[in-house]
Amino acid sequence: MYKVLLADDENLDLEGMKTFIPWQELGMEVVDAVTNGFAACKVLETETVDILVTDVRMPNMSGLELAKRAIEKQGALRVIFVSGYQDFHYVKQALALNACSYVLKPMDDQELIDSLVKVRGQLDQERARQEADLAYKQMIPIAKNEYLLRLLEGSTGADVLQALGTGYGMNGWSWPGRAAVLEIDDLAWKLGPQEGREAGGEPQAFISEVMELSCRLGIEHVCKVSRQRIMLLLPADGAELAEEVLRHLNERSAFTVTAGLGGEAGGLAALADSYREAAEALEYKMFYGKGRVIFSGQLRTAQREDSRKLDLQLDALFEAMANYDLVRIHDELQRLFQVAMSLKSRFTIHNFALALLMKLDERLRTMNEDLFSLLGMELQDLDILHRFETISDIHSWLRRRVFEVSERLHTRRRNKNWKLVSEVQAYLQTHLAENITLKDVAERFSFSPNYLGSLFKEETGRGFSEYLITLRMEKACELLRQSKLKIYEIAEGVGYRYLPYFSRQFKETYGMTPLEYRRKH
Repeated sequence: MYKVLLADDENLDLEGMKTFIPWQELGMEVVDAVTNGFAACKVLETETVDILVTDVRMPNMSGLELAKRAIEKQGALRVIFVSGYQDFHYVKQALALNACSYVLKPMDDQELIDSLVKVRGQLDQERARQEADLAYKQMIPIAKNEYLLRLLEGSTGADVLQALGTGYGMNGWSWPGRAAVLEIDDLAWKLGPQEGREAGGEPQAFISEVMELSCRLGIEHVCKVSRQRIMLLLPADGAELAEEVLRHLNERSAFTVTAGLGGEAGGLAALADSYREAAEALEYKMFYGKGRVIFSGQLRTAQREDSRKLDLQLDALFEAMANYDLVRIHDELQRLFQVAMSLKSRFTIHNFALALLMKLDERLRTMNEDLFSLLGMELQDLDILHRFETISDIHSWLRRRVFEVSERLHTRRRNKNWKLVSEVQAYLQTHLAENITLKDVAERFSFSPNYLGSLFKEETGRGFSEYLITLRMEKACELLRQSKLKIYEIAEGVGYRYLPYFSRQFKETYGMTPLEYRRKH
């Protein structure tokens, strides 16, 4: 609905325009009708007006003067002049003010309507153009983020470099630079066991805060990498800037945030390497602590070896738990705490215990289990770790909890429906490369899809599709570690025909691209 202001010192003409012009049908609304230019200016101070219809000659302030002032106040306003004076001098001045129309008195209603329709068409075109411009501007950050993701995943194709370098001005940025990767600490735990598993659990306030802070600090290039990670492109000497960003976030956010800082990138094509180093630095927060900036250059070879050793021992512990092998659980946990004691100068035992529980929770999720549900715990229950005075106390507490998880996993397997679900899981394992659907599997096992889907979710805690994605991601990890297959061959081998979708799914699951995962393992 366009807003119209009428100005005419002759009341009869003014009332005629208000009454006999079908404003509603024209998609217009008369916001006011005044008898002089000063009154019209007051209206323009409080109302946004799209069309001004004014008499040329009015006492004290002419319509021409009113039009000048109106255009100064509201530049997009359109003007229609009406006058009983057929004086070319006035017509010429009106045209100089870009008048949309000049209607002579005595005025024909249809002539004014035709002029209004013409103006409406011009306004419609302008509004459509503005909406298109706005939509385009809104699409720019989305498209840029997608190109940056492709670059960080290792795609240095001409289209990516051209789009980012020329289209988004990154070639003109002051290189060299370095990537900083910000990550919310313990996201799943702090959102809770259920909320953290859902797509809607993402702390959007954190994303918005980083974007706003980056704009305020002059950080031009930002990329949302995953639900809890954001990459910032900083100058080569941007260590202090990274510290400042982190200080602001940790002061304002309910979450603690840790940053990894990569090495120097001499240009756009080298940014992926800097990003990979920054992401790797984040993996060592258990050594250096949370809520701080970790520089890739400070990581030592011994720490990398310690971290890999820790992962191997965690694999062994989890295998023992899955098989309900209590003796082996005891032995593997003992070995883990020997590692902890050897690393005690590098991180606290408390951090080690939390890190172990985080790793355990991640492994349980691959089995569609939840650590908190299995233990009947809440997030705040982990505060008990702060009350233990010795490593022996923590060791004993963790041993009891690990035994408890293993026993409950074992009990679940003995459930009357577990055999059927296990057979379905085994079938999925051997048919990952196929286009598997719940309907196909239900027909094979002679059940209705609804019943099998309900039973499957009841026993595993996850839906069929979600479980299938987990299996495919696990198989992809295995192939990336143990084979020399190309990434597109691995994608096809686990049931993905579209490589970009596989890559995005992998990153959502593990926080890194398939290429980054292969390099690390």
